[in-house]
Amino acid sequence: MIEIVGHQKTRTFTLSEAQNLLPLVYRVTEDVSKKVKYLVACVEALPDKKCARALEFQDEINQLISQWQNKMERLGGRPKGLWLADFDNGQGYYCWKFPETEISYFHGYQDGFTGRKMIPEKDLNNAHSPSSN
Repeated sequence: MIEIVGHQKTRTFTLSEAQNLLPLVYRVTEDVSKKVKYLVACVEALPDKKCARALEFQDEINQLISQWQNKMERLGGRPKGLWLADFDNGQGYYCWKFPETEISYFHGYQDGFTGRKMIPEKDLNNAHSPSSN
């Protein structure tokens, strides 16, 4: 079962919990990113990027991104950039970036995306085993 957390609340995840949440995170992100990509193409196709229609598209893009960020927060993640989410593990973050199909990276609380490291293979294997759920 997926736990929805309130705003300003922190949730910590085991690797297995974060991996189990990923299909939903992926679907939500894929859906919103496709819409944003379409709207960006609409803006780029306009001859005047500052016309009223272009500004409407840009507002819609910003609204979609804001909605995605809110969804990630409600699922317990921390949006850290466009289509990038961290999941607190109590010692740092499991780090995911769309379109990755599994959570394979982590980093410390003070490190960002550039400081992420591969999760050791043995930990990845344990997260996928039935006994880890």
